[in-house]
Amino acid sequence: MHDTKIKPSDEVERHTLTVLVDNEAGVLARVVGLFSGRGYNIESLTVAEVDPISRTSRITIVTSGTPAVIEQIENQLRRLVPTHKVTNWSSQKAGIEREMALIKVSGSGDKRVEALRMADAFRARPVDTTHASFVFEITGAPAKIDSFIDLMRPLGLVEVSRTGVAAISRGPEAM
Repeated sequence: MHDTKIKPSDEVERHTLTVLVDNEAGVLARVVGLFSGRGYNIESLTVAEVDPISRTSRITIVTSGTPAVIEQIENQLRRLVPTHKVTNWSSQKAGIEREMALIKVSGSGDKRVEALRMADAFRARPVDTTHASFVFEITGAPAKIDSFIDLMRPLGLVEVSRTGVAAISRGPEAM
């Protein structure tokens, strides 16, 4: 019998990567193709133009892998021609991660009151209210949103729509 211990360097970790790219047709497909072609999973993906003058877009990707796999992903992203910069927020100095979600909850009576109480505690705000349901808007770290969703399940969770993670560095420096 042999011992199969996992070394700390082999542990799968969640990483948030930001890629600054030229805003042109096909760039997002190339980035996503890099992940799918190598069997890497994308847990969250957001993209938007961030500078119309220089025509650059910021792609934020949440993925998981061992440190070696994450390093390989970063290196492959840097080799894509339209890439200007790749930042790994999980290994750099602390950044800020936020996400927004719309969460539909249906219920009546005590469950309805409890859903409103929980929403208030999480600073989720009702953006649509009917006699039978609420749609809450919540913004925060992904773990906060996960916790809110878990609490809404027994209270009548119907549907969830999430934007994906946006990340930015603290302090005056740019990415």
